[in-house]
Amino acid sequence: MNKQNFIKKGLLGSGIFTSKESSADILKNDIDEISPLETLNVEDTNYPSDKLENHSVLHKATTRGHADHGWLQSNHTFSFANYHNPERMHFGVLRVLNDDTVAAGRGFGKHPHDNMEIISIPLEGDLEHEDSMGNKAIIRKGDIHVMSAGTGIIHSEYNKNTDQAVKFLQIWIYPNQRNVSPRYDQITLDGMQRQNKFQQILSPDPDDQGVWIHQNAWFSMGHFDQDVQVKYHVKQAGNGVYIFVIKGSVSVEGQALETRDGFGIWDVSEIKMKVTSPDTEILLMDISMVLD
Repeated sequence: MNKQNFIKKGLLGSGIFTSKESSADILKNDIDEISPLETLNVEDTNYPSDKLENHSVLHKATTRGHADHGWLQSNHTFSFANYHNPERMHFGVLRVLNDDTVAAGRGFGKHPHDNMEIISIPLEGDLEHEDSMGNKAIIRKGDIHVMSAGTGIIHSEYNKNTDQAVKFLQIWIYPNQRNVSPRYDQITLDGMQRQNKFQQILSPDPDDQGVWIHQNAWFSMGHFDQDVQVKYHVKQAGNGVYIFVIKGSVSVEGQALETRDGFGIWDVSEIKMKVTSPDTEILLMDISMVLD
């Protein structure tokens, strides 16, 4: 792994906001807030409670941070808002992996972000997005939504449904370019293309499959039957891979993972997996381990 410091900038408006869709103004965050992040070094970030061996780290689902705001239930793989764990600040350029459930008709009011690549992956229900660039869209299971906050963007996200919760993954990636023009993109992918194999859903290349971001990162999703074996080849030398089990179970290089477990591994070129239960769904994030 390349020795390079992560220069962590303070994040603008990075917490939990209003839960009423009727509010029209940018609201002060009165629930949670991320403090400016300290400077970290990739090589010096230790995981004594989770470390398996050199070049891998295990985050069991039950060890994540949890926030209960009534209308919002959120599990944090990495430090976020009121959950601060110095052993869990990031994995490479992966800064936030939140597993959110938002009650019917509720959501995040208008709030700002800058210099962050933000990805939303709905798992159940319908999520409504609106932003300061004039975009308004409904994001459903099977859709991938990405937002480059760049020089600054204001947006809101609500549960469009009044009769069911919406569940989605909220992922933040540090960009490799600062102060880019803000952008929004959303696509619908054919879920059949991920049956018993990985389907790429994100990359650094606008002409490649899936959405794109300002970072050397490739995301893939797969939906697997029991006993399927799969190999994944790391896209770029020096990248690490973070595997998040959405549901089911899998063995990754001999490490057993269950629903909502996360497993990071680096300094490898290929990863071998064996699915150990039926109807297993996996998100795989192939990401840079250094911040440019």
